[in-house]
Amino acid sequence: MTKFEVVFMTSPGIGHLVPVVEFAHHLINHDPRFSATILIVTMPQRPILNTYIQSRAATSTSTNIKFIHLPIVDPPTPDQYESSFGYSCLLIEKHRPHVKQAITKLMETELDSDRRLVGIITDMFCTSMIDVANELDIPCYVFFPSPATFLGFMLHLPILDTQLTTELAKLDTELVIPSFANPVSPSLLPSIALEKEGYSWFLYHGRRYFETMGIIINTVHELEPYALNSVSTSQVPQIYPMGPILDLVGPAQWHPNQAHDERVMKWLDDQPPSTVVFISFGSRGSFSESQVREIALGLEQAGVRFVWVLREQPKDQFSLSDDYTNIEKVLPNGFLERTAGIGLICGWVSQVQILSHKAVGGFISHCGWNSILESLWHGIPIATWPIYAEQQMNAFEMVKELGLAIEIRLDYREGSDLVSAKGSDLVSAKEVERGIKLLMNYDNEKNRSPSSALFGLNFEVLRKSYTSHSPSLDRLDLEDKHRHSVRVTLAYAREIKDFDDLVYPRRLFDSCLGPNPSRYVLEKIRREEIVCPLVSKTPSSLLACH
Repeated sequence: MTKFEVVFMTSPGIGHLVPVVEFAHHLINHDPRFSATILIVTMPQRPILNTYIQSRAATSTSTNIKFIHLPIVDPPTPDQYESSFGYSCLLIEKHRPHVKQAITKLMETELDSDRRLVGIITDMFCTSMIDVANELDIPCYVFFPSPATFLGFMLHLPILDTQLTTELAKLDTELVIPSFANPVSPSLLPSIALEKEGYSWFLYHGRRYFETMGIIINTVHELEPYALNSVSTSQVPQIYPMGPILDLVGPAQWHPNQAHDERVMKWLDDQPPSTVVFISFGSRGSFSESQVREIALGLEQAGVRFVWVLREQPKDQFSLSDDYTNIEKVLPNGFLERTAGIGLICGWVSQVQILSHKAVGGFISHCGWNSILESLWHGIPIATWPIYAEQQMNAFEMVKELGLAIEIRLDYREGSDLVSAKGSDLVSAKEVERGIKLLMNYDNEKNRSPSSALFGLNFEVLRKSYTSHSPSLDRLDLEDKHRHSVRVTLAYAREIKDFDDLVYPRRLFDSCLGPNPSRYVLEKIRREEIVCPLVSKTPSSLLACH
């Protein structure tokens, strides 16, 4: 029996790495013929990534998943980048020769006629590895861990770029993005896209998506039908909705401070059902002391039970947030004493475990896509407080497009709470209080939060999709059929001595390639023009129609 190997290339971020590992598990569980090799870029500033990888590697020895740490490269110098995103993209690009070497070694030492490498699946921000795939003649796919709305923005960016007369940050009109039903304000675009360097990288990655065999995305059609329909066109590589891809155990299985998790879960065990609001802002979520005090006052005024993950700001632009060693210094005087009976402040915890607890009734979230899927999975209503990455667009989708969240803010972003030339944009204690009351259904009926029935519906949709990945995985063609189509087409074409002898030239492509061959297939055919003169004579309109 022939076996199939898939190589994954990941970004050095926990929100990118975890879905890749979970998807690899889904693929292997669906079809035991598959095995996976996951290539890891090391960032010394983020030791938590190594902790996660070591734990998963130890538990994956019997599941045909292997982790390979790529050699450490010289980091980009400060004159080469302007932001942590630019640094990350350059760092990944520097690994390209090591990725090629690792895959070549894999092909030479571990693969044979009974075990073939059938695809490279690269993270949404590792598109420079498409070059490696092309050099090694291996089909390449993109793994997109964000929502379909954001994918639509990335795919639309090359078109938008030709229409812009000024920078995105200077636009004063709303944007029409095909994956959104409503116009989108520039204030909701990722901070990265509003900066010159970040915009260039976004544009680069968005263009390269079109060169791949397909895009695997962590969503389900029932959740994002409008966005998925908008990106599923003949001009775009095949879209494969594979969600929800979730780590339902979370850090509880690998984080070193498990005793801390146990303390939080024990506290929740003593609370009444659906009475606790959970406040957490992701691995990079942190605020100034002024904003922390506003959150604390809002919580106190709302008078609800709470679990608040409070973390201090990163030491530099590459590090993640860390737990406070002394939280009293950033909280209002006497806050801990006044809320001792109803609230708990903690550091990093297993978010998915908290959301699964019966005591939790609402979630104030930064709106990372993994967090949104986890909250929908457990039927926990969300109040939006985006901070970084594409979270402003995610919050907009949840509130305005889908009606599945309460708005605290849509356009808040990292640094909004700092005093600058533009002033400070703190979220006031009053806004926090109002958002919590709406979220927990304490306010009047007219302004109530999304109904539990609506969340229950999405809960059932996600669970059904999670337990029936098979149809989606069956549609994912990782058995090299497209390369086979190229070979069949070329062999067929070489038998014809003159293009004029081909009565039905379109049949050549329709019969051998199907109605919508990917750009990868057509490009491979064009590369063969030297050895296949017939293809070079083929009218460009015939190729373009696909």
